[in-house]
Amino acid sequence: MLTCKSWVNIIIEVKAMTNEKYVTIPELAKLLGVSRIAIYNRVKKGQIPATKIGRTYLITDQTIANILGKEVTGRGKKRIDAAVHKTVREYGEVLKQLGKE
Repeated sequence: MLTCKSWVNIIIEVKAMTNEKYVTIPELAKLLGVSRIAIYNRVKKGQIPATKIGRTYLITDQTIANILGKEVTGRGKKRIDAAVHKTVREYGEVLKQLGKE
């Protein structure tokens, strides 16, 4: 049976061996300024993808970038395009008038 200290060493090794950077739930919670429980609940619901090693969840830097909005996924781009088209369709004339001012 692995001890808590052993799991910490495994996590450190996984972080070092892969090209991707990982953070734990407490680290992500601190980064986002929310509680650990809020992040944990989102991971359990599948809203935040994470890899479980022992009792610790690891979240990739790519996932964090998506959460922070630094990179937009294909789905996100489609949602943005749809919102822009809807706005132009509904408020096109108003936008043209504002552009003239």
